[in-house]
Amino acid sequence: MSTNRLRVVLLVCGDRSGALGPAAGRRLAGTLRPAADRLGAELVPLCVGEPDLPGAGQESPAGGHDGEQTRGWSRIAVGADGADGFVLVIPEHDHGMPATVRRALALLGPAWAGKPVGFVVHGQTPAGRHTRRVVTALRPVPSGATVAAPAGGALRDERSVPAARRAGEVEAVLEELVVLARARLSMREREHPSAEPGPLAGSRVRRLLPDDAPEVTVLQRCCWTEEALANDTLDIPALHESPDDVRAWLADWQADGLWRDGRLLGMVRTRRDGTDLHVGRLAVAPGLRGRGVGRWLLTRAETAGEGCRRIVLSTGAASHRNLGLYRRQGYVPLPGAEAAAVVSLAKAVPC
Repeated sequence: MSTNRLRVVLLVCGDRSGALGPAAGRRLAGTLRPAADRLGAELVPLCVGEPDLPGAGQESPAGGHDGEQTRGWSRIAVGADGADGFVLVIPEHDHGMPATVRRALALLGPAWAGKPVGFVVHGQTPAGRHTRRVVTALRPVPSGATVAAPAGGALRDERSVPAARRAGEVEAVLEELVVLARARLSMREREHPSAEPGPLAGSRVRRLLPDDAPEVTVLQRCCWTEEALANDTLDIPALHESPDDVRAWLADWQADGLWRDGRLLGMVRTRRDGTDLHVGRLAVAPGLRGRGVGRWLLTRAETAGEGCRRIVLSTGAASHRNLGLYRRQGYVPLPGAEAAAVVSLAKAVPC
């Protein structure tokens, strides 16, 4: 289980009756899925002709159209569940891309900007060159190569397997797209106005905002599943919170998140209550345990305690790794806390 996997949409762009596109898309998805898993990416196959996506009759948003299909189409590229990149599976129509596809792509407008796009053509390469020119005008980041896959009868058998050379070519398109997507996410974190260097090479730390709720939700469930097993209980709020619940507390608490390559790797939150500073939700992605990230985040959180008398936090009574960290950092259990299922600890803030 990992946090915030890259989301790559495999967009099949053939919607005519009897089109080979859907079969080509399913076949390509099956070919690419092992590579996507290896690269830490989620592959999402979609067809332009699906009911919730725009079709030939849809107008461009530039003309003022704001239909439900347009909004649904845009959500593919933007928002919490938006794509980090696209692989376009293009049919050849008269040595070019279909007009319906041209109109559908235009609906995304600015949402394409900066997102990497790869191209697989079932037909001849002129369609790929035409598509590349059209898509480039929308300001994405095109991959370096266009793969021309076989058309006709070879695609009608959905059980067929591409030749090793062709499979390698389409996997190379996906690999390049993932590299570009991770670089884009990393640049976005570096350019964030409040981002500061983190404890790991290439990492950045910044204030978490309500829009970060989906990533926070995933990290919580990764981390507190282990806590539930260690303490033999599912009665842990972090395991049951929805993104809306997380969004609500992100508005009330000051929370810092550690990011690298667009992934949320750790977090901690603080809030003042009178003369106490409460620290909570200290979390580190499971693969990074033992590298000092939790201690670094806790030390950073403690800096918010200026003017307070003490810093208070809690953890499960059987969470021995957490208890060891807190004791090493100078925290001691509050009176009667060690007999409870949840242990509260505190340490005084130096004057």
